[in-house]
Amino acid sequence: MEPALKTLYKQLIPELKAQLGIKNVHQLPKIEKIVVNCGIGSQSDRKAAMEDAVNDVTAITGQKPVVAKSKIAIANFKLRAGEPVGVKVTLRGDRMYDFMLRLVRTAIPRIRDFRGVSPRAFDGRGNYTLGISDQSIFPEIELDKVKRTLGFDITFVTNSDDDKARALLKALGMPFRERIQREVKKAEA
Repeated sequence: MEPALKTLYKQLIPELKAQLGIKNVHQLPKIEKIVVNCGIGSQSDRKAAMEDAVNDVTAITGQKPVVAKSKIAIANFKLRAGEPVGVKVTLRGDRMYDFMLRLVRTAIPRIRDFRGVSPRAFDGRGNYTLGISDQSIFPEIELDKVKRTLGFDITFVTNSDDDKARALLKALGMPFRERIQREVKKAEA
């Protein structure tokens, strides 16, 4: 069965073509992959922190993460070469669309005092990175079992430039913060 967000994307193709002024379907912006990255930082108990990170990322994404290890030793951080420092998952295909749907419709609205995600977090190549400071916004995480707060970086990799990628993500339901609010506040001040 096809994911709901993928079906929505297929329905949005004519609208996106008209909005972006594109005639060829193959020139439309597309999400190629979503990368979820979780660093454990300077946790005192690295081994337990790594297990928690692996378990939480597995529960959230539905895919077992790869453990990222340090390449060099840094004495000031008490870090040796080859020690685990984080985990990452690359989602493609149906899992990618399912994860994005759960993120946009379930997890992001659970953020306290949420007013929208930043529309300026594009890297210049059409990739959007979203930082999440607490894993408890995901419904897959049981709050009773959370021992430490873990933050995530979620990167949406697209095949187009920033403006087209912004239009694509907005069409797929990403709740961007409106710039108009800031301009109105400046005018009132």
